Order: sequence, then structure tokens, then C-alpha cells
Amino acid sequence: MADFGLLMFPADYAISPQNLAQAAEAHGFESLFFPEHTHIPVSRKSPWPGGSDLPKEYWHCHDPFVALTAAATVTKDLKVGTGIALITERDPIVMAKQAATLDFLSEGRLILGIGAGWNAEEMGNHGTAFDNRWKVLRERIMAMKTIWNQEEPEFHGQFVDFDPIWSYPKPAQSGGPPILMGASSKYTYKRIAEYCDGWFPIYQDQARASASGALDYAEGMKRIHEAWAEAGREGKPQFSIFGVGPNPEATEYLMEIGFDRIIYALPPADAETVLPLIQNYARLKEQFSR
Repeated sequence: MADFGLLMFPADYAISPQNLAQAAEAHGFESLFFPEHTHIPVSRKSPWPGGSDLPKEYWHCHDPFVALTAAATVTKDLKVGTGIALITERDPIVMAKQAATLDFLSEGRLILGIGAGWNAEEMGNHGTAFDNRWKVLRERIMAMKTIWNQEEPEFHGQFVDFDPIWSYPKPAQSGGPPILMGASSKYTYKRIAEYCDGWFPIYQDQARASASGALDYAEGMKRIHEAWAEAGREGKPQFSIFGVGPNPEATEYLMEIGFDRIIYALPPADAETVLPLIQNYARLKEQFSR
């Protein structure tokens, strides 16, 4: 049986994070995810993977940790997650504090979806060279996990370097919030096995698949299990997928191949637009929750 969540860009012109979270919990959704971009460079040199015209929500979205905190304060059980957080644009000591604080205050409800990002100019404004993005991400994740799990953590790498520090609070979840990798390259599987807890790909419908090449989710999950075993990891990797539309066949298929969390996509729009869509998704998930 899968869990069901929602994802929306928390734009400043859309339904508020608080109202969205309350509606999600009231309709029985397990989780709510917010993407992020700190900004979008006006140059627009980096092509958007989703097409030619970049939607304006990419530069109108709230900071995800602030928006998710607002969502957590008005709900009781709803899990809140980044989908995805751009690790290449965040200081690891500061982000470790933000994530730990949100997890602590929400009593262990944070899920950390992560990625390196696609906009070279955007991450360049944060001091990260595009060619180094995955090396930077790896070190920052490992540094954050060290901060969460040690009393006097220290870390010495190529991109992250600090002597012993004190940093509290620690996350409510033992070991820290689960970390899900939002990527699908041939390198993803071993990266997940080394320093993440699961996979977090975007759903490709037929239009996306024909434009960019179909992603074999079942094969990806198989390769993650293999890398997981090879790395000697205990337990099982988590499998969440986001961007799913109101398609019963897609939901059924994704559940059948092993995804344990299906995250439906919402447009960044006003309450009058979004709330009926949540009701429709609620009716859809009920078909698979019996």
C-alpha cells in the first residue's frame, strides 16, 4: 500500500502554504512537498529541462523551509517535505540547522528531497561551479548528516571544511530526516546507496517521455536495490515519485512496480482553483486505499 502526497510550487500569488496544508491533511494526504529556487538569473542562459518557456513560479516561490514551517504549524500529522531542495545553493551548516529545527518543531515530520539543480547561472551566483555540483552536493549532505548525529561534529573535505562545532537542536527523527535523491542519471543509484535513503524521480507522462526519452522506473528501482546491497546498507530504500497527474492507470502502475509514495501535482494557483483539484485527487487516492 502506498502513501499519497501533494506537491505545489509555493508561489506568492497562490493559495497559502497554511491553507494548502490544512486542505491536504483534511483530505487524508500523507505529505506535502514544496520545490525551491532562490532566484532565476535574468540572463536565462541555462535551458529549462521542462521546455522552452520557464513558468513564473520558478522565481515567485517562497523559501521552502519557511513555507513548510508554516504548513507544519497548522497541521498535526501531515509530513512536510522539500521537493526538491537545491543543496548546491545552500550553506550546509545553515541548512543542517534549518532542517533539524523544522524536524524538531514538527515532531519528526520532515522529508528531505534533494537535488543538484539544472540552472548553472543560478548555482554560480551561490559560488558553485556547474561541473562540481554533484561533488558539492555529496560533501554537503555528508556534512549535514555529521552535524545531525554527533555532539561535536567536524568535517574536512574539498568543498566543506570545519573544525568541531556545537549545533542544536538535533532532528527529532533518529539519524535525521530521510533524504530522497531527485535525479535519474546513471550515477544516481550508487549516490543513493552511499548517502541517501531513497529515490525521488519526477513522473514522465507520454508527452515528456517522447520529448526526452522514457525513464524505466522498474529498472531504476532494481539498480538501486543492487547498489544498496553492494554498499551493505541495512533496511530498504524508499521510493517516492512526484509530478503525477489525475490518471488512475498511472497511479496503479507506479504502485505495482513498487513506489511507496505517489505525489500528485498541483498548479500554483488560488484556492478556488486548487481546492477542487485536491478533492479530485482525494477521490482518486481512495480508489487505491481500500
